[in-house]
Amino acid sequence: MAFENFAAFIDMGGYAAWVWTAYGLATVALVGMLVVSRRTLKARTREFEEMKANRK
Repeated sequence: MAFENFAAFIDMGGYAAWVWTAYGLATVALVGMLVVSRRTLKARTREFEEMKANRK
């Protein structure tokens, strides 16, 4: 889709509220999933290291 100028791109043909809201919600969801995944990985890594230490 070609736009005449940057303002037309931001306006998204009159659907800007829907488009930018969708992009924003998708970004928030992806960042949230990244944060939860990293926290879970750290917790599982700590748990694994504790199990390894107790095994010896």
